[in-house]
Amino acid sequence: MKKILFAIKGYEYLAEKVMACGDFERGELEVSHFTDGERYQRIISQIENRNAVLIGGTVNDGATLELYDLASSLVSYGANSLTLVIPYFGYSTMERAVLSGEIVTAKTRARLLSAIPKSNRGNKVLLFDLHSEGIQYYFEHDLYPIHVYCKDIVMKAALEYGGDNFVMASTDAGRAKWVESLANDLGVNAAFILKRRLKGDHTKVSAINADVDGKTVIIYDDMIRSGGSIINAAKTYKNAGAGDIYVITTHGLFVNDGINKLKDSGLIKKLICTDSHLNTQFINDDFVEVRSLASLICDVL
Repeated sequence: MKKILFAIKGYEYLAEKVMACGDFERGELEVSHFTDGERYQRIISQIENRNAVLIGGTVNDGATLELYDLASSLVSYGANSLTLVIPYFGYSTMERAVLSGEIVTAKTRARLLSAIPKSNRGNKVLLFDLHSEGIQYYFEHDLYPIHVYCKDIVMKAALEYGGDNFVMASTDAGRAKWVESLANDLGVNAAFILKRRLKGDHTKVSAINADVDGKTVIIYDDMIRSGGSIINAAKTYKNAGAGDIYVITTHGLFVNDGINKLKDSGLIKKLICTDSHLNTQFINDDFVEVRSLASLICDVL
């Protein structure tokens, strides 16, 4: 019997793409809201003894609770197994406390999802290009986490736009390890920016570790919010003599008019992202190319 595929409201766009590339039955839901804003959900499809897949990113508190409520009910109504597909895991930058009293929200969200009742064959969660490797170990009890790397998507885009002479670059030394791994697999040099902290949040670029003069530079970052760090990095590489600059990211949030800021900087020739975040479905700009996670999700499932 086919796996039955469900999605929270905001991720129906990705569920349709997964349906097109995989052999699933589409699960039917009824979702509405009461006048006070509370959500009403009902599972229409028969799910007893079925292997259920549920797609939903924890992009905000409402989406997180929608995912949790639906996942818990799928198990309660008899799903044989449950696989959560979380293309974008929210609060991933809050994976540790820096100041005393800070709440490690990535951990509390993982604990919440870990409280989903266990199905007969157990529960899994697929997580994509996490901001920190350690986040997957925040999940507890019987929820088995699988960190799915989108490296093939990133590398394919890099080869298409990089040509014969490009450098794989990061925004700072913090992402250098991941970018170096990409560069090694691609057989190109890796570059990252060395910064010196001056005071508070103010930093000064002290050096670039690789020669980018006259070369195409492809900047990779796992996530772009408003694009400020990308623009600063692009300025640094351009000032060092870089030719065309392309940007690849897995998770494109693009808040606070982020796409226009990146485009209007005049530094970046093209921006490539995946459709892991629901904001990408509203992009209508040739400056941005959106590549789907659907085939990767189908392969893993």
